[in-house]
This record gives sequence, C-alpha cells and structure tokens, in this order.
Amino acid sequence: MASLPSLQYENPQVVFDLLDRQFSLDENVLVELTKTFLEEFKTGLGSYNHPMAMMTFSPSFVTGVPDGTETGTFLALDLGGTNLRVCEVVLNGDKTFSLRQQKYKVSETLKSGEATALFDYLADSVDAFLTTHATTEYASPTDETPADSMTDVHLGLTFSFPVEQTALGSGKILTWTKGFSAKNAVGKDVVKLLQDAFDRKHMHVKCVALVNDTVGALLSRAYTAGGCISGAIFGTGTNGAYIEQVANIPKLAGTAAAARGGQMVINTEWGAFNNSRSRLPSTPFDNAIDRLSINPKYQAFEKFISGMYLGEIVRHVLVALVDASPKPLLFGGKSTPALNKHYGLDTSFMSATEEAWMGDDASADAFDLPPQSVELRKEDISPKVLAKLDKIRGVIARILGFKEEVISLKDAAVVRWICSLVARRAALLSGVALATVLIQTEHASLKGEHTQIKGLNDRLGVGVDGSLIEHYPNFQTILRESLRLLVGEEVESRVEIGLAKDGSGVGAALCALMALKTTSQATS
Repeated sequence: MASLPSLQYENPQVVFDLLDRQFSLDENVLVELTKTFLEEFKTGLGSYNHPMAMMTFSPSFVTGVPDGTETGTFLALDLGGTNLRVCEVVLNGDKTFSLRQQKYKVSETLKSGEATALFDYLADSVDAFLTTHATTEYASPTDETPADSMTDVHLGLTFSFPVEQTALGSGKILTWTKGFSAKNAVGKDVVKLLQDAFDRKHMHVKCVALVNDTVGALLSRAYTAGGCISGAIFGTGTNGAYIEQVANIPKLAGTAAAARGGQMVINTEWGAFNNSRSRLPSTPFDNAIDRLSINPKYQAFEKFISGMYLGEIVRHVLVALVDASPKPLLFGGKSTPALNKHYGLDTSFMSATEEAWMGDDASADAFDLPPQSVELRKEDISPKVLAKLDKIRGVIARILGFKEEVISLKDAAVVRWICSLVARRAALLSGVALATVLIQTEHASLKGEHTQIKGLNDRLGVGVDGSLIEHYPNFQTILRESLRLLVGEEVESRVEIGLAKDGSGVGAALCALMALKTTSQATS
C-alpha cells in the first residue's frame, strides 16, 4: 500500500489546530474560488476540449424547459453502470407523472464485447419491458400488419458516459468509463447504435433524444415545480447543468443553434473544475486521494465534495492520527481491517456519526466539548453530550470493527469532529458551484461586486439529486450558508432547492417530448 500522510508533533493540540486550518474555508477563499469557476465557465463556453468539460454533453441542445403542463407517454432508457433501466413515463399535464420501470443487468461479457451485442441487449430489454411491464398497449407488427401503419414509440436515452453531443438526438461516444469497454463504439453516434438495434429487431421504437442525468434533474424539477434554472447532482459524484443564453456560447458560432438564438441547457461537468488544483484548497490528504485514485489529476473538484471520496478522506485523516508520533492521537494506536482498507470507510459512516451527534436535543449544552487534545472524563461531561458520544462509539464499533471498550470518549469526539470538518468543506464548495451558476446567469452578483441582476423578485429553482443533498445531516444548510456569503441573503432566500424526482427517467422522457416538439415546429 502506498504511503499515507503522517503527523509528528510536540504538542497534540497543534495537530488538531493544523487539521482545522487545512479543512476550514474562509469567506475570501470561497470568493476567489467562485471567480476561478466563472473564468472556467467562460473558457468552456468559448471552445471545446477544456478540462472544465463543456465537452461531453455540453451544449445539450435542449432549448427550453417544461412548465408542468406537458402531457404524453414516453419511454426512457437509462444506461450508466451495471444495471440499465427501462421506464415508461406518463406526463399528466398537472406537474405530476406516473412511472413504471424495470432493471436489467448488464453482464461483464456485454460490457467488453462487440458494441452490436451490447446495443442488441438494450433493444431486447426495451422489447421485454414493453411486453411485460408497460401499462399502455404498444402494438407490434405482425405478418398481417403493414409496417407503415405502425405508430412509433418515442424514447429518450440517458447515457452517462462521455459523449460529444451534436444535436438533441445524436452524440459521439468519446470513451467508455465505469468498467465498460465495448468494441467498435468509441467515435460512433450512440443514438444511431441504439436505433440500428431497434431496426434490426423490427421494433417500432424511435430514440429521439439523448440526455445526461444532470440535465435530466433540471428538466424533471422544472416539470414538477413549474420552472427551474439549474440542475445539480450531489451524491456519489457531482455535476451541474443550467440554462444559458445561446449568445453566450461562442463555441456554437456558425451553427443552426446559434442562428436560432434563445436559450440552451448547458451541462458543465463541473466535477473537473480546477483540475490543475491551482486554486482548490488541497491538503496532503487530498493529494493522497488523488494520487491513489484510478484517475489521478482528473475530476479534482469531485474528489473534494462527492460521496465517493469523502469517506476515504476521513479514513486517511483517522489513520494519520492513529500513526501520529511520538504517541498515537486516536484509538491508542490500534486499527482494524476496515480502517486499513483502501475505500474501507464510506460516507454513510460519516452520516451515521453526524446523526448521532445531532440527536434530538438542539440545546447549546448538548454540544459543549473541550478542545480535541483534552482527555474526556464522564464526570466532566454533561449527560446530554455523554449520551451522544456513547452513540458515536457504537457507530464506530459497528462500522469500523473496534471493540467498544477500546473506543474512548475522546476518540468518539475526535472522529465526529473530523467527519464534520470534511463534510462542511464539501457543502461550502458545493455552494460555490451553485453561486457560480447564479452569477453566470445574471441572477446574482458576487460579494464585493455590483453588477446589474435580473429577475429581482423571481424564485430561482434548482433541481437536485444525490445522497449527500438528500440524506447527509445539515449538508443543504451549510450549502446555503455558502450561498449567502457569496451572493447575499436576498438572493439566497429566493433560491428554491428541491429534489428532482427520477431525473434520469423523467428527464429523458421530457427530452423526448421536446425533440418531438422541435421536429413538429421545423416541419410546420
């Protein structure tokens, strides 16, 4: 195992003070990061092939968002990992929808075999769904049915792999990720590969739209809330999409989209923000995470704020405290297989620790603790705090595999504090990303600047998805704290953050609807 950061000290409190400084972000740091974010937005909108993506699904060629009055029945196919989903989405026209879905497993053979075999399997799965799960009766051609009398079933594809999108219904596969390596697919149009599979099987299914899950989150929230300006994922990974003026996208110069003008949804792929790490507040622990990852020097921002990495950052810090010299500062120098294992501690451990600390008692004396280096005795701690620390000791024992008697009250307090430091930094940085979107779209001014903003009384809808934003204690509260620092309380108060219901399914269906509208308008 490659070496991890280590700590050496003369005064134990110096170590804890150092960790506090490394992971804490003050207002000036947040402002400067936002400025850098805006610079990378400008670069990404200006031309292709920059780390701050604007290069995969961006631009999305989605030129409008739903308002909840849309109706229709559509299929959605969601491929992003080991499982694929086929969904039937019925849009009711009153901001509500119904959804039926079925998952199908993608075998390792299909992942690495010929692309035609993979896409044939996708088509077979759609066919199986239509036969056994769809609520609407979709007729299939028979020997007695003229093919030209059949009505196509329209489908939107959520394809969560790097793609250079060239139209709402087409996009070239740039590379495979997530364990896929299907042959003869890279460089080809993913929509055509799927449509060819449907055609080989004589299925009357037409793939009319290509979308990623972040754009889908924006569209889904816009439908259920009656409007939305941005979509964001804060979960295992992170990404954001927002509505941009086409005039602000120089990379579209000379295209039909530029000639039409108006608005377009942009997928930022902001997980790649500041890949150079020139501005991100890296610690030795972050550097170790990156060095030992499967993609060093890439997805820098994602490694600071997404659920895939937060638990591993905490694990690195805990191990460093266990190994500290001249004396260990945690668990008496003992460890466990879970604590020693690369990615052996995930974000759910942090969440469970924080939930135990928050508890049901929010009074001030329920959170009163001395500095981290001070030994804790039961008689010196309030019963309220003692009860919370005992719960945290139980979480540590259950998840990390320590015997509970090995875990001191001080150990529990330190572990909780480290989890809080790492999670707080992630939430503050997430606020930077959203603040950047508000400033880029002229709905806000950055602190210290006084630019003219539009829609002074507008609500600013943000559709979100992901385990961190949905389940992690206080994540959204701290994210909003970051927003207030960066764009002011008045703007932050108008930001409505709401869960995007099944963005990858409903969003794909809504994209299919928009594709049909666009086609209809073009032919009328």
